[in-house]
Amino acid sequence: MPLIGLDIGTTGCKALALNVPADGGPVAAIGAASREYPVLTPQPTWAEQDAEAVWRCACEVLEEALASWNGAGELALAFSVQGEAVIPVDAQGNALRPAILGMDTRTAAENRWLAERFDPLALYRRTGMPIHTVNTLPKLLWLQRHESDVWRAADRFMLYEDFLLQKLGASPTISHCLASRTQMVDQRTQDWAHDLLDACDISVERLSRLAPSGAVCDTVPQRPLPCRLRGIRLVTGGHDQACAALGSGACRPGLAMVSTGTAEVLEVVLADPFRLPNGDETTDRLLQRLHAADISVYRHVVDDGQDSLSLAMTLNHSGGLLLRWFRDVFASGESFDDLFSALLQGPTRLMVLPHLAGSGTPLFDVQSKAAILGLTADTARADVAKALLEGLTFELRLNVDVLREAGIALDTLHAVGGGARNPAWLQLKADICGVPLRVPDALHSAPSAQGASALDMAAYTAALGAAILAGVGAGVFDSIPDAVERVVRFREPAIYPRPEMAQAYEPRYALYKTLYPTLRD
Repeated sequence: MPLIGLDIGTTGCKALALNVPADGGPVAAIGAASREYPVLTPQPTWAEQDAEAVWRCACEVLEEALASWNGAGELALAFSVQGEAVIPVDAQGNALRPAILGMDTRTAAENRWLAERFDPLALYRRTGMPIHTVNTLPKLLWLQRHESDVWRAADRFMLYEDFLLQKLGASPTISHCLASRTQMVDQRTQDWAHDLLDACDISVERLSRLAPSGAVCDTVPQRPLPCRLRGIRLVTGGHDQACAALGSGACRPGLAMVSTGTAEVLEVVLADPFRLPNGDETTDRLLQRLHAADISVYRHVVDDGQDSLSLAMTLNHSGGLLLRWFRDVFASGESFDDLFSALLQGPTRLMVLPHLAGSGTPLFDVQSKAAILGLTADTARADVAKALLEGLTFELRLNVDVLREAGIALDTLHAVGGGARNPAWLQLKADICGVPLRVPDALHSAPSAQGASALDMAAYTAALGAAILAGVGAGVFDSIPDAVERVVRFREPAIYPRPEMAQAYEPRYALYKTLYPTLRD
């Protein structure tokens, strides 16, 4: 049965179509496609997007990914989508204004109001989201206060998952996973937080229906659509980072995904802390520590109603962004492979604070600046290149330490994204963080598929996670563990920490931890 995972990212979308033989044969890619679209910045601190243009791009990649499909058999589709974007729509599901994206930071005043109106820690204990501009809730408050005409005209307020499902003919439905990133869901009940919404003058009737990830929500009716889909099962998906975690095989506590793209995200799987009894001291200490580090905790897409899992998410805004800056400013025209393939052995004499776009977790100082320290007349470009990777990895270690100190198990990192293509950087992460790394292997293509014989999963991990959910919803897989067993493969061997290098980096990491407090002022 053909399965489709459609990944709607911040700057582009990707579609991955899989063939899953009924006889248990190997799963293979039928086709894959991608498109880019812009982020709009009409004012400083604003980040918006034409949601209708994203819908058109989604239709194009669906058509292209299915170009080799012969039309036989039923299809199933699920979405992996960027989080926190707000899309006001009319009664027909058309966007009334550009989407306000997660990276938009216009809501400082609304967050101050939330902090005054609600105790921040108490709000975190319910919603798993620290008070921050990334959240959906303050964006809705901003619309109330600054665009009252749009607020009154809107029939519903959607994120990309329910927006696109409705475009395909389904009733407005959003996964528990994605909704739990809005700061409007009570994680203890897995329902909209009605009293919180009432206090914010937001009617729950203007939000979509909640459903578990991997649940069939509708079938596309026989009606004209701008893409070749008829009679397809539409299945709930989830947040893109959660889908990427699933696509990398991170589906049980102790496993984690590190995704290194423009930003670097660490997603650690843990047992749902919100399902434990109120007043549980261990859980309370866990949530207090994660809240102090501004680490969000939300519902994983691995959700069977009984043994549902959560994800703790850390963020470094300056992951691949720092390397792109270095290449563009100091090595224009060269490739990343040329710059970072032959790294020096052992620690450099430099220290890099990689806050090119401010700091993410656990500091969350948007005003922090980057720095390169220790330059001398004999510093070579290769020294700086290696030091950049060291600084980024030390920043990752800060978050790993916070999670471990909070009592969260972290046994293995599954590495995806552009950073997973650099073996030397992967080894550096293992050495500095003291944890083994595994890299998902390429997915082989079906004989009828167009293009290469194997698909590099670095760019399609989130789409693969969504396709897995589509298969679970359609009954192609018995369970998520069954799907991961059939679909996800890893390169061999795994990458393990080297004791001598781990020891060499410990004093450098201790020094790194002094950089931010020393340089902050």
